[in-house]
Amino acid sequence: MNVAPPGRGDAWRLPLFMALGGLGGVWIGWAWGGRWSAPELEPFVLAVRTLGAVFLAALKALMVPLVVLSMVLGVQQLGAGRAVGRMAGLTTLYFGLTTLVAVVIGLALVTWIHPGASGAAELAREAVNVERVSAWQAIADVVTGMFPPNLVDAAARGNVLGLIVASLVFGLALSRTCAPDSPLIEALSAINRALFIVVHWVVALAPIGVGALVADRLGRAGGGEAVFAELQRLVGYSLTVLTGLAVHAFVVLPAILWLFTRRNPLRYFLNVFEALATAFGTASSAATLGVTLRCVVERNSVSRKSADFVLPIGATVNMDGTALYEAVAAVFIAQTLGVELDLVGLGVVALTATLAAVGAAAIPEAGLVTMVLVLQAVGLPAEGVGLLLAVDWVLDRFRTALNVWGDTVGAAVIDEVAVKRA
Repeated sequence: MNVAPPGRGDAWRLPLFMALGGLGGVWIGWAWGGRWSAPELEPFVLAVRTLGAVFLAALKALMVPLVVLSMVLGVQQLGAGRAVGRMAGLTTLYFGLTTLVAVVIGLALVTWIHPGASGAAELAREAVNVERVSAWQAIADVVTGMFPPNLVDAAARGNVLGLIVASLVFGLALSRTCAPDSPLIEALSAINRALFIVVHWVVALAPIGVGALVADRLGRAGGGEAVFAELQRLVGYSLTVLTGLAVHAFVVLPAILWLFTRRNPLRYFLNVFEALATAFGTASSAATLGVTLRCVVERNSVSRKSADFVLPIGATVNMDGTALYEAVAAVFIAQTLGVELDLVGLGVVALTATLAAVGAAAIPEAGLVTMVLVLQAVGLPAEGVGLLLAVDWVLDRFRTALNVWGDTVGAAVIDEVAVKRA
């Protein structure tokens, strides 16, 4: 796919407007959130909520065709099964190792800072009941979901992992039956190019859409004072999570990017800022996929075959931020309840948090569901999830942005190692 590089003005204008839109949304939600349900504000609130909903719906509508076409064309472009196997193996290795590193960072920080040492009784009384989940059943559900009996139903339900597997198989079949210049491949490529044009149109609305989503979520939470009070109540836990996310985002991933590709991490980060801002606003790495593809291919010049293969998989299984959060949260809950985990217990948390993050859906606050698996693995009550509900939606946006940042770095690394050096 031939894509003209963005002009100098476009390179900074849209990211700047997105940042301003997000800050505007924070200001609106922070200042007016206390009156978000007031009758006199209803027309304004409905307008903000509608703008955010339309923007999110547009991103989600693009998700399924982008996943399917990206995977099919990516696999078809790779050609032989050995090339696909090499790409898949390196992608799995990268995602697995970076997720494990994120978990270790989270465990080290939460053990050192020990944020759950005080206020245990107060927090314990506020725990709520959540549905218990069998760890084995959850794993079985993930495996079963990889092979949906009805692809249309899978698309409607947002079963991205099932669509990826089906697209991977179909792409392999096409690589054996169709030449790269065949009419079918040309048609699919044309549709994909048209989708990218639509992505450009949707991204142009991102400053308003992201601002509206942030403003509405802050408003529904009660405004700045209410959110700040909850963050203060769980300040130790929140700062531990945010510190871990920052270390992984600004130390580990940039080091990996520079080590394997010799790219400038700051420039690469700025070039994918639109995707990170969209991830923060939507709290969904799957919904952000179209913007992520655009930033990685057009702004950072990662080959289309690598981006098409790595990014859809990353949006589904690469959850560095979610894994780190689940590790910190599990140990925090244990500390809050007066349970000290030994090295074996921390090892179990590391393993289950890594596996559970892979099974987490790429949707807002999905980590709360898989968190139950981590808690049960070390004998902690599933009700402990209730301790985190008040601030989870805030932290969810930061960890989703980290998930997408990890995806974009992975695309560059795999492109360098599996394509350029192959």
